[in-house]
Amino acid sequence: MSFGIARSISPFPSAARAIAAASALAALALSGHSPAAHAADAAPKAQAAAPAKADESIRPFRVHVPQAQLDDLRKRIAATRWPDKETVADDSQGIQLARVQALVKYWGTQYDWRKAEAQLNALPQFVTKIDGVDIQFIHVRSRHPNALPIILTHGWPGSIFEFIKTIGPLTDPTAYGGRAEDAFDVVIPSIPGYGFSGRPKDLGWGPDRTARAWDVLMKRLGYTQYVSQGGDHGSVISDALARQAPPGLKAIHLNMPATVPGPLMKSILAGDAPPAELTDPERKAYQSLSTFFGRNAAYGAMMVTRPQTIGYSLADSPAGLASFTYEKIAAWSDSNGEPERVLSRDAILNDITLYWLTNTGASSSRFYWENNNNNFSADAQKTRDIKVPVAITVFPHEIYQAPESWSKQAYPSLYSYRTVAKGGHFAAWEQPQLFAEEMRAAFKSVR
Repeated sequence: MSFGIARSISPFPSAARAIAAASALAALALSGHSPAAHAADAAPKAQAAAPAKADESIRPFRVHVPQAQLDDLRKRIAATRWPDKETVADDSQGIQLARVQALVKYWGTQYDWRKAEAQLNALPQFVTKIDGVDIQFIHVRSRHPNALPIILTHGWPGSIFEFIKTIGPLTDPTAYGGRAEDAFDVVIPSIPGYGFSGRPKDLGWGPDRTARAWDVLMKRLGYTQYVSQGGDHGSVISDALARQAPPGLKAIHLNMPATVPGPLMKSILAGDAPPAELTDPERKAYQSLSTFFGRNAAYGAMMVTRPQTIGYSLADSPAGLASFTYEKIAAWSDSNGEPERVLSRDAILNDITLYWLTNTGASSSRFYWENNNNNFSADAQKTRDIKVPVAITVFPHEIYQAPESWSKQAYPSLYSYRTVAKGGHFAAWEQPQLFAEEMRAAFKSVR
C-alpha cells in the first residue's frame, strides 16, 4: 500500500509553577471500509438486514511520499523567516538559533527522505482498522521457535523509528550475543494521530482506548499471549493495558514509570523544597522533576491545553516543527545536550520529517489533551491497581530516575527493577543493543 499525503517556561517561579501545574496534567501525556450488509434475497421484506461486519483485514503497507511533497518541504525551508538571536549564552531561552539553523539547512539541502522510506519499506508493514481508526504497524516474526510476542510503543516526539534498530537484536538474538530462547516476535504500531496511523476524528483516543486497541491488534495477529513495553506515552499506554489486564498479557516493561507518590507530586508542583526525610535517590528524583516542571515543561502546557493552537505552527513551519522537536531530543537524550553524539543527524531528521509529511503535529499533540494526567504520578496513573507483573529499567538520563523505593510502592506487582549505565529518554533509539538486552532480562522469567 502506498502512502500519499492527504491526510520554556517563564524564569519567574510563580509563572513557572502556574504553567507547570497545567503541564503536569499531561506533561509526558486508518483507511479501509466496512463491507455493506448483504441483503437476504429470500427473506421476507420486513426482515431487517444483517448488521455490517467490521473490517478486520490486515493489509500490506508501503510508504511512498509524492515527490511534490518533498519539493514543497525544501521550498518552505528555503523561505524560512528566522527570529533574532537569543540574548543569553546558553539554552535558557530555548534551543539556540545557530543550532536550529544548522539542522534546518542540512534538512533542506542534504537530507534524503528516500533513504528513510527505503528503511521502512525493507520491513514488513501493515495497516488494520481498529475502533474506526487505521493502525499502521511493523510486524517482524522471529525465525526462532517459541518467540515471545512483544508490542513496543513509542512516545512524543518519537515514532516507530525509535525501535527499528532493536528489531534485529530482539528477533534474532543469536546474531547479537543472545540465545535462541531470548527471541521475540516484534510488533511496533504508530499511536493513533502519529505517523502513518489514522488521525482520530472523535474524542476519547487517550491511553485507555489505545491500550484496548493494542490488545485487539495482538489478538488479531493470532497471539494469545504477549508482553508490552513503552516509554513516554508508551509507558502510560502500557500502564493502562496492565490495569485492563486482558487475557494473555503476561507482563509489561517500562522505561519511564509513574512512581512519584501523590503528596510528593503536589510538593514538586508547588515548588517546595524536598522533604528532609527523602533518601539520596529520592531527593535526586524530586529535584529532577522540580527542575523539569519549573523550567522545561512549557511544551506540555501548550499541548495539554491548546493542541490545536500549537498545531498551526507545527503544520505550517518546518523550522517551527524542527525546533520544537529537536529541543526535546537534545534535552532528553544521554548526550550532554548534543544528540548527534548518540543519534545521527539523519536519524533525528527521519523522525522530524515523518511528523511533517504526515501532518501530525496537531493530532499528536491532542494525545496530551486526551491523556490529561500527570505521567509521573503513581496516583494519577493508578499504578496500584495493576496486578500484571511489572518490570522497570532506569536509564541514567531519563527525565527523572525512578528510585527503587518509589517503584516498589507504586507497582505492587513489580518483579524486576534494573539500572543501566547509559541511555536517556529515547532508550531504544539511543541504545538499541542495551535496550534489547534489557528486554531479554526483564521478560526471561515470564516466558
